[in-house]
Amino acid sequence: MTVKLRAHHLLCMLTYVGRGYTPAFTANYDAIITRLGTGETIELVAGPDDVCEPLLGIGQPHCHNASVIERDRLTRLAVADLLASIDLGQPFHLDQTTLAALRSAFSTGDIRPACAGCEWSALCDSVAGSGYAGVSLVIATC
Repeated sequence: MTVKLRAHHLLCMLTYVGRGYTPAFTANYDAIITRLGTGETIELVAGPDDVCEPLLGIGQPHCHNASVIERDRLTRLAVADLLASIDLGQPFHLDQTTLAALRSAFSTGDIRPACAGCEWSALCDSVAGSGYAGVSLVIATC
């Protein structure tokens, strides 16, 4: 199986600590994080992804907003050097080294231009500032 992620969710997963918009959203995100931690591949997609799924049937989900699409574009640009082979529709594996590099760049702000204006920024700042204590995503070792 492959986890379909929109680009900015590559950043969100770095600091995910089990909080979300709704209980269904959080349960779904927990399951996705578990899948990623066991080595499932990621496929970068344009638009709503597996994380968005629980929100799509509720009113007007923000998943389609221009601001979210821009957040995805900014993220793709920001992580391009760290994830040289990342392209829409091209599956890739997230290993411990890449996860550590992403978290390091997130902590310094190097890959966070897409986070401007995000309602979760304060939480992400706190998690990154704590050295990622309590994060849900841990890549299993072989």
